[in-house]
Amino acid sequence: MCKGNWKEKGEQAAGLFRQGYNCAQSVAGAFAADLGYDADTILRLATSFGGGMGRMRQVCGAVSGMALVMGMALGNTDPKDQQAKTDNYAAIRRLAGQFEQQFGSIVCGTLLGLTRGEARSQGAAPEQRTEEYYKKRPCVELVRYAAEITAQFLEEHTAAEAL
Repeated sequence: MCKGNWKEKGEQAAGLFRQGYNCAQSVAGAFAADLGYDADTILRLATSFGGGMGRMRQVCGAVSGMALVMGMALGNTDPKDQQAKTDNYAAIRRLAGQFEQQFGSIVCGTLLGLTRGEARSQGAAPEQRTEEYYKKRPCVELVRYAAEITAQFLEEHTAAEAL
């Protein structure tokens, strides 16, 4: 999965964001076909995680998108499978750690440079996507990087399983 096309996954995610999808949709949507899911299902699942979950500016949607992808790729269905849970949690902690190391936070409001009061007062309505919007937001880079490191992780994980 995702063999050597990390940058391509990043560009796919950035392209989805530029089309108007939120950060979580953009990252998760870039992996829909690789994971055997139709894009509509993935985009619906990821919808509520945009804007730091419902535009509350909490965990960045790009990070939530990574978590959704990891759940679809490596998630478990047996509630007693503690090893599968541990492996999945370790994977998302690793990815979130890389993201935080790169950008200084995994919190949407912090990444956007908002104070706590600003983050809470913005309301639910998303901003219109204009050239000015894209100039002042780091989101394109955030979704690009999130998709790239997720693709890299999945390639490494698939290669390790093949051994």
